[in-house]
Amino acid sequence: APTPRALLCGLLATAAAVAAAEGGRALPQLNDDIPFRVNWPGTEFSLPTTGVLYKEDNYIIMTTVDKEKYKCILPLIASGNEEEEKDYKGPTPGELLEPLFKQSSCSYRIESYWTYEVCHGKHIRQYHEEKETGQKINIQEYYLGNMMIKNPLSEPDQEEKENPKESAKEIPTKNIEGQMTPYYPVEMGNGTPCSLRQNLPRSSTMMYICHPEAKHEILSVAEVTTCEYEVVILTPLLCNHPKYRFRASPVNDIFCQSLPGSPLKPHNLEQLEKQQEMMKMPFRRVKEEEMHSTKEEKFSSIHKPVAVGSHQLLTVGTTHISKLTDDQLIKEFLSGSYCFHGGVGWWKYEFCYGKYVHQYHEDKESGKTSVVVGTWSKEEHIEWSRKNAARTYYLREDGTQTVRMVSHFYGNGDVCDLTDKPRQVTVKLKCKESDSPHAVTIYMLEPHSCQYVLGVESPVICKILDTADEYGLLSVPS
Repeated sequence: APTPRALLCGLLATAAAVAAAEGGRALPQLNDDIPFRVNWPGTEFSLPTTGVLYKEDNYIIMTTVDKEKYKCILPLIASGNEEEEKDYKGPTPGELLEPLFKQSSCSYRIESYWTYEVCHGKHIRQYHEEKETGQKINIQEYYLGNMMIKNPLSEPDQEEKENPKESAKEIPTKNIEGQMTPYYPVEMGNGTPCSLRQNLPRSSTMMYICHPEAKHEILSVAEVTTCEYEVVILTPLLCNHPKYRFRASPVNDIFCQSLPGSPLKPHNLEQLEKQQEMMKMPFRRVKEEEMHSTKEEKFSSIHKPVAVGSHQLLTVGTTHISKLTDDQLIKEFLSGSYCFHGGVGWWKYEFCYGKYVHQYHEDKESGKTSVVVGTWSKEEHIEWSRKNAARTYYLREDGTQTVRMVSHFYGNGDVCDLTDKPRQVTVKLKCKESDSPHAVTIYMLEPHSCQYVLGVESPVICKILDTADEYGLLSVPS
């Protein structure tokens, strides 16, 4: 019987021969750098419209030793991207980012103590605000970098246009959640003097990476050496350049549909998979018994948060949450019946106000893996808020105050295998104006093992922050 590996080799070898014979693009040589997966979806099925590209006419007919026939639709992969990159004559990455620098917009990131402000093309600042009784807000701040040249994007791009060899140089990459991701660097210097480095000015490298759904969020800020920082910014603007494009799926799926008279999946392959499943069974039973007896978590220990510099950063993402009217949405959100979802990468997040925070991963084959990060208890939150600031304020020019952020405590999550204590999370709800009134940005940090900070920013929150009571609890505006 053909093994899945042999079947895959046969598929690709045949596809390459067919492509060459027809004068089409040759498929890349089979190697472990380009992962493939063969699927057997049956006749009723639609090709994916996101991620790897497919064309209805890009298929081959495969016949097994038992005369079973399959129409296998192949992805348009690797070589196509390389050709597109080689032939690209569009705007440079600097030109694509220029609108962001010209409109003087700023992005923010809240962490457990510091807030980071990136005003694109101008500066990066970290600051902490403290309200002192009867006095104005006390601000502690450092500039981590200022733009020192008039047009921050002109110099590298000019080099590219004047010297074609320069444009062919390797684009730098950074490991983002396990995937090497290309980025466009913009240097910022002349920051606040650093006393630990003989008063040399602080400096930062801004790393702009493509993400099609982003709104120029700050994904991470890391101090890589004393007073030198790396800042990763997600932006959709770079996605128009093939060399910086977001790869939605690292796996290239091949879809083999059975032709009339053939089973859904080759008989020999089905038998082989059953044998492999039987061999796994004893190990699986032992695992389940261990899980029940020691209350181990149901997910593999390899899926730990990814460390980016000195911070353990999980993920950030912007989604559009609803088409409900504002009043309906606010009522449903505050009752806990409308939950916010966010995140990119392996883990996604679900936040239901006054109920819980969940971290989950969905997989077609193994289903949904879910971890309870924290659950709501009003009494526990009130006790927490007596020791921590549940509200922080802006001071308006006319001297009046307005709430800028509320923090809520969700404890009693799933037990953490690193600490043997329940997970807990501080949810920071912050007003964030956006072109889309129903957008939400969610990110999570892990300052200490299994103690998290969940940042939730949305225009919806702007409408309810001023209803916060002394414990930071929100209500429907009157």
